[in-house]
Amino acid sequence: MFFRRKFYIVSNDFVEIFNKHFNETNLPNQLKNGARLVGRWMAPHSENTTEIFAIWEYDNYEKYEEIERNVRSDKEHNKKIIDWYERYGGRDNVYKKYLFEVRNEELITTLSEENRHFRTIE
Repeated sequence: MFFRRKFYIVSNDFVEIFNKHFNETNLPNQLKNGARLVGRWMAPHSENTTEIFAIWEYDNYEKYEEIERNVRSDKEHNKKIIDWYERYGGRDNVYKKYLFEVRNEELITTLSEENRHFRTIE
């Protein structure tokens, strides 16, 4: 398995807009192309910002790359993304005023091989 974390530091006054965009635009396109969302969370970061991050699961790194290629080549999706940025003053403006940090990171397990398939059942 390959896991990745997509991480954002977002202006508090943009959190609702950003989460709506994720739920209505980004999530459906990722799922349509085979990505599996483990979960998405947020927590206060500072007085003016919120940390938002999602964890995604893929069969392997190659499958992740394939899904990302398909997501990025979807013309209808790309138009939605461009239109969304334009509603908020363009991509540069969004990154200057609302999205202060964005990271896309591989997550590496700390579990030993024999413990990687451990599941708790209640």
